[in-house]
Amino acid sequence: DKVLPELIEPYELRVAKLREFLEDVKPSLHYDIVPLADPFGPSVTDPNLQCLVVSEETHRGGEAVNRKRLENGLPELALHEIQLMKDPDHSQNEEEKISSSSLRQRLLGTLLQPPRHNPTLPSRPYVIGLTGGTGSGKTSIAKLLGHLGAFVIDADKLGHAVYVPGSPAYEQVVAAFGAEILNEDGTINRKVLGAKVFGNQERLKSLTDIVWPEIARMVREQIQEADAQGKAVCVLDAAVLLE
Repeated sequence: DKVLPELIEPYELRVAKLREFLEDVKPSLHYDIVPLADPFGPSVTDPNLQCLVVSEETHRGGEAVNRKRLENGLPELALHEIQLMKDPDHSQNEEEKISSSSLRQRLLGTLLQPPRHNPTLPSRPYVIGLTGGTGSGKTSIAKLLGHLGAFVIDADKLGHAVYVPGSPAYEQVVAAFGAEILNEDGTINRKVLGAKVFGNQERLKSLTDIVWPEIARMVREQIQEADAQGKAVCVLDAAVLLE
């Protein structure tokens, strides 16, 4: 349940920082850094452990560890509680303690790296990709950027347009999946088509190999339209943009 998990640093980098910290605090310290594959890690299976460091908010977790250890026939650990440092600069919607979650929230709206200069890309309009899963807030952000003057391209709407009779992808989809996906009026029944590809990676790839290039072509047309309208910024709202 971490806030903004996409902005959590890679495991290898976090281990390197932890190792640097431990060596800085006490170079003679012997330690093992162990990746956790579950909420407990080695704390409930390692018979050599004697103490568990907890905070006020993780004390209940320490008690849960001891219950698990007793179930596993291991002695309880001493629970050593430490106080968490307060963050004097935390904002109203951030945690009081010094927290990586707060640091990730502060990264929102900042450039992680400067835009790469690519001579093959036109300088205008500047195209921003907006992606994320259902409920992530894409639509709200796209509307906000649209109100600020950006030209918004909704890839989902283009996805619907791809299946319209007469469109380049229509004949290919019908040829690949059969006439049984058609409604009486000749339009593609997306529910029937969806049932055919659901859980079948090979069929799904066959469909996306037809549909995605056509959506990409329509997106390029929309970007040209944005340029024709003199728009400086173009936002592409697409759930599977990276894929």
